[in-house]
Amino acid sequence: MPDRVAPRDLPSTGRGAWAEPGVEEVAPGVHRLPLPLPMDGLRAVNVYVVEGEDGLTLVDGGWAIPTSRQVFEDGLRRLGHAPSDVRRFLVTHMHRDHYTQARVLGTELGCPVVLGSGERPNLASVHADAEAGDTRQAGTHARLRSAGAEHLHEAWLELAPRRPDALDAYAAPDTWLEHDQDLDVAGRRLRAVATPGHTRGHYVFADEAASLLFAGDHVLSTITPSIGFEPAYVRQPLRDYLSSLAKVLALPDLTLLPAHGPVTASSHARVHELLEHHDVRLAQSLEAVRAGARTAWEVACALPWTRRERHIDELGPFDQALAAFETLAHLELLALRADLARVAGDTVQFALPRRG
Repeated sequence: MPDRVAPRDLPSTGRGAWAEPGVEEVAPGVHRLPLPLPMDGLRAVNVYVVEGEDGLTLVDGGWAIPTSRQVFEDGLRRLGHAPSDVRRFLVTHMHRDHYTQARVLGTELGCPVVLGSGERPNLASVHADAEAGDTRQAGTHARLRSAGAEHLHEAWLELAPRRPDALDAYAAPDTWLEHDQDLDVAGRRLRAVATPGHTRGHYVFADEAASLLFAGDHVLSTITPSIGFEPAYVRQPLRDYLSSLAKVLALPDLTLLPAHGPVTASSHARVHELLEHHDVRLAQSLEAVRAGARTAWEVACALPWTRRERHIDELGPFDQALAAFETLAHLELLALRADLARVAGDTVQFALPRRG
């Protein structure tokens, strides 16, 4: 019999134990398989293996790198399976730690890869940049400039992998998901729910009969998901994200199966925490503009970051860039709500609106 780890609500040996190699049975026939990430602040991504009479369904696929592939195959072996048992990939969104290995394996194994249709512009942007030889990542540069954080661009480029992902790892999926719909998968009825915000094409998959929510990066158990971190720019990712959180609250309260972090008991409890976080962030951003900040970067410098409430200067360049992008998203939503006035330009500025 393959080794299996009993389900648990929190890691038994510390906060980071969820990322350790191994297999965790989170429900009958459903297993969490953490796969390593080589350069992200996050150490691993959770891929979920769903057993069925016709073989395996995988929710997300990991990053297409040799170490991930080895851990993936070892994990399946522990469950008494092989890659040839995989029948389909349901991918929550197009980020490389979720999509690229699914796409590569799907091609090798001849099994379909499913992705939300909202990711079409993002995949097109990846291909357009590569075909244009865009080694400077012009889209990211422009967004940093919009946030008033253009000075981070050189450090951002230093973080780029020396060997970028092959374009075939970003080939189109076999099936595009359109709208919310029910899927018959591995003898289960999964509700595919479009949840834009983290990326415009993000989906979660709800197994209401088993009380499980495969949440991708939409709802994470211990960290706040980044907003609008995608190749194709979206003006209002936070508006979309908050609306998507409301859709999760409209589902039953389910066991949360996140893409990063440990499994936890209540999807609703975590959604309420995320909603509260963004309410606080919106209020803090508005107060920073009242105090004289004008750009997203200036506002980000006035806000505390992480649970330790660090100043932005204490963060590395990757997290600084994410902070700038997320602050811009909060300011854009405040402007949409008419709580702030928006002044367009290469660097977007914000001010209190004139009343009367």
